Amino acid sequence: MRRTSPTTLVAAVVIGLAVGFVIDQVLTGSGRPTFTPSIMLPILFVLLGVVLIVLALPIRRATRGMAPPVDPFRAVRVAMLAKASSIVGAFVGGVGGGLLVFLLTRPVPPSVGSSGAVTATIAGAVVLIAAGVIAEQLCTIRKDDDDDQPGPPEPDATPSHH
Repeated sequence: MRRTSPTTLVAAVVIGLAVGFVIDQVLTGSGRPTFTPSIMLPILFVLLGVVLIVLALPIRRATRGMAPPVDPFRAVRVAMLAKASSIVGAFVGGVGGGLLVFLLTRPVPPSVGSSGAVTATIAGAVVLIAAGVIAEQLCTIRKDDDDDQPGPPEPDATPSHH
């Protein structure tokens, strides 16, 4: 599994920015109020980030030999959750950024409640991105010394067909 690339995260933010801006544009164009995310969203993002780190720490300890081995399927699940969380955090942070840009470009100043909720959502998304990237790093195993050594396979080894 490859780590989440910064390009993927930037792309998710850019797509989210466009989506957030267009959502508010369409809503106000149809005479409806702008979208304001729930204040629970950033709280849930922070809690999810904490859970990610807590789930990844035993895997880190096991890969460093400081704890008993961990089921590899569990490690992959945690790594995939971390990867998905960082991408979702980037997208939702981008949506929040698009909403904020829309609010700030209007001739009427935004209310503190709506801009505060959007800003909190962006902050929660940044925490989720950071936690996802850190958890993904914690789930990475060290590269073996023999991974780089070309040579004939061992006599008992079966050839792999990739």
